[in-house]
Amino acid sequence: MVIRKQRKRNAKAPLKMLIRFQLQLQLPLPPPPSISSSTLKPSQPPPSHLPTTSDSGRLFRQKLLHLQDLNVNPHKVLHVNPEFRSTPLSSLLSLESFFLTLGFSRPAIGRVLDMHPKLLTADIDAEIQPIIDFLLHEVRIPFPDITKSINRCPRLLVTDVTHQLRPTFEFLRELGFVGNHRISCQTTLLLVSSVELTLKPKIEYLKSLGFSDKEVEIMVIRSPGLLTFSVDNNLVPKVEFFMEEMKGDLEEFKRFPQYFSFSLEKKIKPRYRALVKHGFKLPLSKMLKVSDGEFNDMLMEMRLQLAERTT
Repeated sequence: MVIRKQRKRNAKAPLKMLIRFQLQLQLPLPPPPSISSSTLKPSQPPPSHLPTTSDSGRLFRQKLLHLQDLNVNPHKVLHVNPEFRSTPLSSLLSLESFFLTLGFSRPAIGRVLDMHPKLLTADIDAEIQPIIDFLLHEVRIPFPDITKSINRCPRLLVTDVTHQLRPTFEFLRELGFVGNHRISCQTTLLLVSSVELTLKPKIEYLKSLGFSDKEVEIMVIRSPGLLTFSVDNNLVPKVEFFMEEMKGDLEEFKRFPQYFSFSLEKKIKPRYRALVKHGFKLPLSKMLKVSDGEFNDMLMEMRLQLAERTT
């Protein structure tokens, strides 16, 4: 009996819930919210000036293909300069047009951009044009030589004028790069060098060899490459070889500072040892300035003359 009563009570419970729900349905509902005519308009497509996802992908591929056409590595660009992803194709075309107006060939443009991908997102008016103006109006590089300067040292285009180029230019002028020896398209690469970290240490090393300030100035003006060579990897080994094996006189460096621009292993050592093998000795300039063929001909002529004298 107890079980049957319990079942009846359980059966009544859902019935009461159903009746209560039906009563709730009969209550008046709040009025629906007003619907304006704009609400009933169908969803509008995005404005025409905003690219769709498919359009964005197509434009991005066009940018990469254009880089490849310039012989610029797209993978390198995206790694070094991720901002290029969001740069419009029109900006790339404007940058290319700017370089063309300066006189660059397309292969040269590609080489510069591949070396310095940051240029791809640079502001032409705010970041690149001031460097061109500095070279033209302060350094006084002739316009036709601007491309030569940049092709020789593309790093010029990513170097700050105020904090780097101008201070180095003033230092070089004080050093003697004025008048007939002023900075030219051949020596503008010196402008990207730090005065304190690069130029002064080389000058101090040359002075440590016993040269006076004036002698050092003359040497670097005659051979500006001295200011670009590593002290530890270039100057020191060549001085040591000259002093220890060649038993040379430092005065020769004043007469021929270009000595440091020749390869120690490929030219200086083999030529000097070839001369010593046959008992000859030449000034640095005569030993190094000629081509390999000319040097061999000269060595053969010296040997023939020696043979004639001994017969």
